[in-house]
Amino acid sequence: MKAKVRGIYSTALTKLLLENGFEIVQPSLTIKKRFKLDENQEPPDLKIKDRFDLQGIRVLGTPEATSAFQHMLHSSLEDVLTRRWMVSVDGIYRGSIKESDEHFLYVDLGCGVTGRLPKSEVTDGSPRQVIVQVERKRLGVKQPVLTTKLKVFGNHAILAKNSKTGVSLKIYDLEKRAELYALGKALSPEGWGIIWRESSKNQPREALENEVARLFEKIKTLDSKTLSADAPTLLVEGLHFIDVEFPYLSKRRLDSFRASVAQTLNGHHFYKSCGGKVSAALEMAEKLLEKGQDRAEVENLFKKQVMYEFPEAGSQMDVQHVKLSGLVLHLGEATIEEIDSERIKFRRAMRSNGFYDGLGTRKEAGDQALSETKPGEWYIKTKYFSKDGEWKGTYINLNTPVEVYPKTLRYVDLEVDICVRPDGTVKVLDMEKLEKAFEKGFISKRLFETVKEKATQIKNSVIR
Repeated sequence: MKAKVRGIYSTALTKLLLENGFEIVQPSLTIKKRFKLDENQEPPDLKIKDRFDLQGIRVLGTPEATSAFQHMLHSSLEDVLTRRWMVSVDGIYRGSIKESDEHFLYVDLGCGVTGRLPKSEVTDGSPRQVIVQVERKRLGVKQPVLTTKLKVFGNHAILAKNSKTGVSLKIYDLEKRAELYALGKALSPEGWGIIWRESSKNQPREALENEVARLFEKIKTLDSKTLSADAPTLLVEGLHFIDVEFPYLSKRRLDSFRASVAQTLNGHHFYKSCGGKVSAALEMAEKLLEKGQDRAEVENLFKKQVMYEFPEAGSQMDVQHVKLSGLVLHLGEATIEEIDSERIKFRRAMRSNGFYDGLGTRKEAGDQALSETKPGEWYIKTKYFSKDGEWKGTYINLNTPVEVYPKTLRYVDLEVDICVRPDGTVKVLDMEKLEKAFEKGFISKRLFETVKEKATQIKNSVIR
């Protein structure tokens, strides 16, 4: 299987992919040089690029390639999270209409997923079922964006229903454009138009004819299934999408993969994900390593250069509590009371009234939450006090190892909590949520077993 990789994790992931039997295509100049790769412009089965927040990657590929990649990550990285989208990207579905509002029809696609279709795309005023396609917009969202303007995608061509023949604007050669346009007019099946992709300009005519023939077979399959299938069902499978999160231990393991082929400072991927001045300083430091500078001196110089970018006692810090689903909750501004390599203590004030689930006590505005952990720790212990200093109970939240960024403390909540009530009762909460995450493939069996073991250890320690 072929993979195309870009972004801050590209060297480490290329190393891992090659070790697991993948072929790297369309490599960057840096990757070609580091791995001594030949030029290869073949289309990929798997495309990998950075997430916008640099805390992981976005993966789009064939079902087989994404499954192999997910298994590879779970086998290699202890705390990695892989959130596979339940619908097929570019997939064509017969869906049933569940409800509507002024602008959208809400379409049941099966697998517990409802997509959103603009009413403007439907000619029938009140359809019960509809043929729709999942668009490549807002990948990973709870409600996929749908369209009735169907397309069947190939590596070099796209067949678009009720469309005219077209040529990619990235093909500039006028003679080649005219040649492709004429070929598209000749090959287009009835009711469909061919849109030639950029890669078609380097392909022989026979290869393009063969691809259009394969795509036409998909159209015939679609027509056949449309006559017999009942909603909700998938008619034509597209690509699979996975959102991948690299917490603390995953970044460190990726550091080791990168270090085997390039000069790499300890904490490379953590510092790259910081962005800004920290990332720029890292690049300068590693260039010094490449020139043969002493590693100890470079590391010392780098730490002195970036130390003032990170929080210290008295700093205000955002606490990012990331759910297994990927939802990021901002728990509010926290004041750091102590911070070093062995301990982090921070305090937050509760802003609203409510209830502390599991503790059996009321939450009141003005309550104080005093939390304690350390960098790389698997849990955060939080004691809750009233404005008068009365202890209301303690939560011990199990999470991926804690990371401290320049303005943020970040971790992924692993759902499991150990609560200590004011009467001394100790209870483990929400283990079933972690089990569901394992069943969905969000986490590996190794991570699941690690969290179960740590929950037992912490509970027994608290009881003692």
